Amino acid sequence: MQEAALQNDARIASGEAIIRAEKIEKYYSQPSENRIQVISATDLNIVPGEILALLGPSGSGKSTMLRMLTGLSRPSAGQVYWHEKPIAQTEINVSIVFQSFALFPWMTVLENVEAPLQARGVLPEERRQRSMRMLDTVGLDGFEAAYPKELSGGMRQRVGFARALVVEPEVLFMDEPFSALDVLTAENLRSELLELWSKKTMPTKAVFIVTHNIEEAVLLADRIIVLGRNPGHIRTDFRVQLQHPRDRKSEPFTQLVDYIYTVLTRPDVPAAQVPDQTGRKVRDQRQMKYQMLPHARPGGMAGLLELLLDKGGRDDIYRLADDLAFEIDDLLPIVDAAQLLGFLKVEEGDASITENGAEFANSEILRQKELFRDAAQANVLLLRQIRRALESKSDHTVPEDFFLDMLDEQFSEDECVRQLETAVTWGRYAELFDFDASRRRFVLPDAQEEEAAADEVED
Repeated sequence: MQEAALQNDARIASGEAIIRAEKIEKYYSQPSENRIQVISATDLNIVPGEILALLGPSGSGKSTMLRMLTGLSRPSAGQVYWHEKPIAQTEINVSIVFQSFALFPWMTVLENVEAPLQARGVLPEERRQRSMRMLDTVGLDGFEAAYPKELSGGMRQRVGFARALVVEPEVLFMDEPFSALDVLTAENLRSELLELWSKKTMPTKAVFIVTHNIEEAVLLADRIIVLGRNPGHIRTDFRVQLQHPRDRKSEPFTQLVDYIYTVLTRPDVPAAQVPDQTGRKVRDQRQMKYQMLPHARPGGMAGLLELLLDKGGRDDIYRLADDLAFEIDDLLPIVDAAQLLGFLKVEEGDASITENGAEFANSEILRQKELFRDAAQANVLLLRQIRRALESKSDHTVPEDFFLDMLDEQFSEDECVRQLETAVTWGRYAELFDFDASRRRFVLPDAQEEEAAADEVED
């Protein structure tokens, strides 16, 4: 294993990469003079002989990165090279396995696998032979005449693998291929994929898998890249030296899982502002004043804190996710929100409840609202600004567009709406303010009650 790792490291050092990304970025223009930076300048290599896993929280740009590396989306800046030739100027040989199976329901299993060969002009006889051989490889021999609706989720994903591999791609890309499957089926497919790879019966030179499942990455990958967000950037890029088959319960395995959790949950270190060749400023969201509000509900935070109290006030995030049957993308927003409000601390992959967090978890609902209100005003700038703006107005109302315009300098249009939706949820719970959906205006709770009473008097 160590020898193979050294060989791959030598390939990277010598430039022997199938795909090489050089300073690639993704950003979107805004009506203002700024842009929304989705992925900051990033270098990345995919070399022969390795399974590379890309991890990251929601919004870190994992799927965007995959689309740029496969040529489906052009970088806003930088260049992607295929065997040292610009990807836009050469033919590339890659396949993608999707999360949603993406099979043609009107075609049989065999016809689905033949489809990419037919698109490439392969003759019918050769098409059939190659497709039948690949169906046999993935364990679907005998199902060639079946239709997708007759297959289980695991079998449909096997068809997806066969269709992707039948063209013998140099790089096989997989975008969360196991996340739509039940736990047992996903585990079996992962094992089968790894067996095909280790026996070299899989006709591909490298595998690139996007996942949010940390255990999955550690089980499969020879190399792991973890992305941060706001904007997307590489937090860490390292090789996995564990021998196959890997034992989930071994100390080296759990230590590596804990390390990745720590990287995912540790706050980003501010970086220098990204330059722009046009002379316009591209703003780095990590330097901006508004925090990215995690999309989590107060009830979810309370439940997490109560669970932590039952575990003595501190527990490994990996075990918490396992106990709750949560994926990392389900748990991290709740952890991030509780940490933002000062109810939690996260260190070395462990979540520990603070004094305020313990009081919040142990209190009755009215006291919880008070504690949440105090924490929100002390730690969340947007909520504090909304409250102060309402207090300063004579009618105690402010239009939604006012805050959308403020957030527009920092977030995309869709994210501005999502940020305000989360702010409304938190603000209502804390009784800091309310939102009149019919008029699209923020209001103070007392002002809304007074207005409703006045309307009743008029009637």
